[in-house]
Amino acid sequence: MPRFLVVMDILYFVWIFPMVGAVEEILMDSTTATAELGWTVYPAMGWEEVSGYDENMNTIRTYQVCNVFNNNQNNWVRTKYIRRRGAQRIHVEMKFSVRDCSSIPSVPGSCKETFNLYYYEADSDTANKGSPAWMENPWIKVDTIAADESFSQVDLGGRVMKINKEIRSFGPVSRQGFYLAFQDYGSCMSLIAVRVFYRKCPRVVQNGAAFPETLSGAESTSLVAARGVCVPNGEEVDVPIKLYCNGDGEWMVPIGRCMCKAGHEAVENGTACRACVSGFFKSSQGDHQCLQCPINSRTTNEGATNCVCRNGYYRTDSDPPQMPCTTIPSAPQSVISIVNETSLRLEWSAPRDGGGREDVVYNIICKSCGGGRGGCTRCGDNVQFVPRQLGLTESSVHISDLLAHTQYTFEIQAVNGVSDQSPYSPQYSSVNITTNQAAPSAVTIMHQVSRTPDSITLSWSQPDQPNGLILDYELQYYEKSMAEWNSSVVRSQTNTAVIRGLKPGVIYVFQVRARTVAGFGRFSGKMYFQTMTEEEYKSFFQEKLPLIIGSAAAGVVFIIAVVVFVIICKRRSFERPESEYTDKLQHYTSGHMSPGMKIYIDPFTYEDPNEAVREFAKEIDTSCVKIEQVIGAGEFGEVCSGNLRLPGKREILVAIKTLKAGYTERQRRDFLSEASIMGQFDHPNIIHLEGVVTKNAPVMIITEFMENGSLDSFLRQNDGQFTVIQLVGMLRGIAAGMKYLNDMNYVHRDLAARNILVNSNLVCKVSDFGLSRFLEDDTSDPTYTSALGGKIPIRWTAPEAIQYRKFTSSSDGWSYGIVMWEVMSYGERPYWDMSNQDVINAIEQDYRLPPPMDCPSALHQLMLDCWQKDRNNRPKFSQIVNNLDKMIRNPNSLKAMTPLSSSVHLPLLDRSTPDFSSFTTVDEWLDAIKMGQYKENFANEDFTSFDVVSQMTMEDILRVGVTLVGHQKKILNSVQSMRAQMNQITSVEV
Repeated sequence: MPRFLVVMDILYFVWIFPMVGAVEEILMDSTTATAELGWTVYPAMGWEEVSGYDENMNTIRTYQVCNVFNNNQNNWVRTKYIRRRGAQRIHVEMKFSVRDCSSIPSVPGSCKETFNLYYYEADSDTANKGSPAWMENPWIKVDTIAADESFSQVDLGGRVMKINKEIRSFGPVSRQGFYLAFQDYGSCMSLIAVRVFYRKCPRVVQNGAAFPETLSGAESTSLVAARGVCVPNGEEVDVPIKLYCNGDGEWMVPIGRCMCKAGHEAVENGTACRACVSGFFKSSQGDHQCLQCPINSRTTNEGATNCVCRNGYYRTDSDPPQMPCTTIPSAPQSVISIVNETSLRLEWSAPRDGGGREDVVYNIICKSCGGGRGGCTRCGDNVQFVPRQLGLTESSVHISDLLAHTQYTFEIQAVNGVSDQSPYSPQYSSVNITTNQAAPSAVTIMHQVSRTPDSITLSWSQPDQPNGLILDYELQYYEKSMAEWNSSVVRSQTNTAVIRGLKPGVIYVFQVRARTVAGFGRFSGKMYFQTMTEEEYKSFFQEKLPLIIGSAAAGVVFIIAVVVFVIICKRRSFERPESEYTDKLQHYTSGHMSPGMKIYIDPFTYEDPNEAVREFAKEIDTSCVKIEQVIGAGEFGEVCSGNLRLPGKREILVAIKTLKAGYTERQRRDFLSEASIMGQFDHPNIIHLEGVVTKNAPVMIITEFMENGSLDSFLRQNDGQFTVIQLVGMLRGIAAGMKYLNDMNYVHRDLAARNILVNSNLVCKVSDFGLSRFLEDDTSDPTYTSALGGKIPIRWTAPEAIQYRKFTSSSDGWSYGIVMWEVMSYGERPYWDMSNQDVINAIEQDYRLPPPMDCPSALHQLMLDCWQKDRNNRPKFSQIVNNLDKMIRNPNSLKAMTPLSSSVHLPLLDRSTPDFSSFTTVDEWLDAIKMGQYKENFANEDFTSFDVVSQMTMEDILRVGVTLVGHQKKILNSVQSMRAQMNQITSVEV
């Protein structure tokens, strides 16, 4: 076949494909040549440079070869020297056409349809006709190029061409430049166009940062890191900002970002940061826009980070910057006073203007105006305010323990969060009142003077507020084992009385009250004292009588013996150092104590509470204590963590309770009473007291530090993370601590998971011995609900303690059962969202909490034992410890689970998981159990009817996409309850 026909077939049509995407820098493009390319060929009769046309009929230069009728072809064509210009990886785009060997008549078997691509690196243009040699070495082969399509059809109307385009790349290249070579070894083809280029990532502004133009890497998989620079007034977030340029010249893998700094906002699609204009502000770094200044504030310049309050308006540290500036409230309105003897009730209406805030509270300032020249003075600490004197959220207060026949002025101040920033005093309304005649206050202290088998001599202090001349005292007493209505009464005109006709060795309950012309005051608290037993009396008499007889004359032996005996009895009454029934005992027992066992002494029986602190708590010099950070707030002040370094000892981590400034003497006494209680205990499962600071401010109680905090929150944070044995081990530690307290005759009265602390070794320790919360009705904590004049944690308290305030070790046992339930449910709230009254009603109807999910039946049975209605049937803490020890030694006993469907406590369970029949859709049911976030998940998996949902298993719950263990348990528990309810309905219908 003639050679010119082959060339016409190849050059009939040329198509130039455009490259899009990454930025490409052209090193050589044969299509742009306006004259001959002038590439070097070998041999001379091989490749031939010819002219052709592109699709726009522009002239281009191409190379062709078609020596298919000759064997052993080795035809080379070499480009001119190409400078790499810093590129490390080179891309070669080739457009070519190839004639199908089978379409050429009489073609020999050596005909090919491929060619080879080579390159050779050099620092300068040194090549000539013979160098580098026309062979694979020193050339480096890139690839053998094959045509995807070849052409063969020739008709009278023209040629049907097949244009191939291939791109190959090579690298890394390191010399100043290179040559390309194309080797033909027996094909009929045309090299239409060759374009040589390298790729780079363009300059870009992305994620708030500018990135420079960056060359791609040496390998196709290379990622070249480029460090971004934040746009003006932008700031990096978290980590240095980077982008990576891949081998194709594309940006990818963004790391970090820049955000506009405070006072600036993003504009121009995030490529610039502009300063906030006057009257607008932006308080923090971020993508959000500048905000207009809130009411009563303004800016002083552009780029403001906050708005300054106008004169007379303020903002607290905790107020967000977008909150309007506020001012102090006006005075309370419509004050009403109701005087009842020496008590007073004040009521008022809210101020007309709250200053623009919702946190208005009230302070009561009490002034006693006796009419003397000194005028009015502040009331003493003895005046009582309920619920409190300062920081009242309600618009009423009850004031008691005022002096009789005395004029008082009360100021009701209205304050809010910015009152302390104002130079002006709080606005207030005042009221003047005069108290009436009143009965005396209650006696607070009673002491045993002496005792015999049939009598006890008692003395007591005068009431703090006699409110007039005391005419006499009435002493009421009865046997501890008898009912209070079966009491006897003794009158005394002094503060001493001898009670005779008592039974030997019996504990009696005593109460005393004073009387004036206004009548009787309140009875004192109940005090317990025991008469001598006959054995004690005889033993004492036999021990002392020989000494008396041997030291006297025979004629006066009897008289002297009697006199001495009486004297010694009285001295013994006053000097008994370790009497089992001292007047300072909180509880009394007729049982036998273990040798060396201490008995708890109530610090409130001390006439001077400071004496109890000195006796039971070690005073620590304030220089040994270093407060590090505030970790919480207590009833009396802040709770901090810090370090304690006593002389000669290593530094240890401690928890520090501080008494807030401005405390009253009563608050100080109540605060330190916890240390007086805690200092008497020494057990590995009771929080350990290190000491107190009372001689410097602030007053502190210092205890060991418990790293994991309270047990309830610790369990909620680690839901499902412990084995049953680990949980039982925690319960065993709590029970051991409570057994120790029980042995010391101490009743906790507020045993709950929130009052158990956990250290880093998962050791649980009983804490919170501040009993004042049960004596005062002054806490806003919803956990503690009023009952018979005090605050009681209803959900944790035994029925007899709620109804009769009968707190004993047995009532602590009931509370321990609730703690067990809290632990096994990983800190879930007992009785869920039931009201306190609903809980009381349910317990009265013999309902009990159902077993938590995966709770062994042995543990739930122990809970039920603790919740026996008859407190005498509840297990002792020693029995609880033994039972838990047996479970730990025999783990198989913990494998049996209580089937939900067989629970005898299903009615109460229905209260915790709503009756599904009250809902019309699965979505409503999910909302009711607070799992509404999974509505779409349930719908996507076709769990859209109660029949289907009631059959769900744990695998189904996982498939729906519930991954949190706590949520899995809640949904599965509710599903099982639904199934049980449906079974009940079915059985009723049958």
